Amino acid sequence: MKKLLLSFGAAFLLSAGVQAQTSYGLKAGVNLGKYSNPSDLEKDFQKNNTSFYVTGFADLPVGTNFSIQPGVSLQGKGNKMQYDGDGSNGSSTTNVMSIEIPVNAVYYIPTGTSGSVFLGAGPYLGFNVSGKTKVKGNIGGGTAEGNYDLKFSGDDKDMKVIDAGANFMLGYKFNSGLLINAGYGLGLSNLSPSSDSNDKFSNRVLSFGIGFQL
Repeated sequence: MKKLLLSFGAAFLLSAGVQAQTSYGLKAGVNLGKYSNPSDLEKDFQKNNTSFYVTGFADLPVGTNFSIQPGVSLQGKGNKMQYDGDGSNGSSTTNVMSIEIPVNAVYYIPTGTSGSVFLGAGPYLGFNVSGKTKVKGNIGGGTAEGNYDLKFSGDDKDMKVIDAGANFMLGYKFNSGLLINAGYGLGLSNLSPSSDSNDKFSNRVLSFGIGFQL
């Protein structure tokens, strides 16, 4: 965690001298979320959980075709289990809303008069602010129906509040400012409140979206 915070600090210090060249952007799109480390039973039933993201960011040039992009992002994450077999026929969908602070290093590759391809990567620090699990159908031999709020604090919490990891992105920036992008969020924090190593899990999120940068 200390290394992650140092990375955030270094990125902001590096960009402090280029405020006059700063541009701003907004991106939004679709998230396809899963959790890592499913059990042998669950991995056959895990599906992508569809959600959304909205990200505001600043683009701070620090070199030729190279920028640092700090931002604030609202991210929908979670996973989905679609059970069919072993006495179960139902689904369990977990939706978690997180506020993230990403800091990405971005490199632009000009492609002529139309725009630039961009590649980026960097750390993020997230805070889980709300979550719900929806269960329906017959799971584990019994009927389980309902919506359950997730707890992120207390002795009986369902998930840790802090999430941290790395972002990777690829996209195209048109000279008009239009952005088309794809990304991958690799969670590195164990979100499980349990001390059992078999219960560890982290976020895995594939995203697609569009945006605009002034």
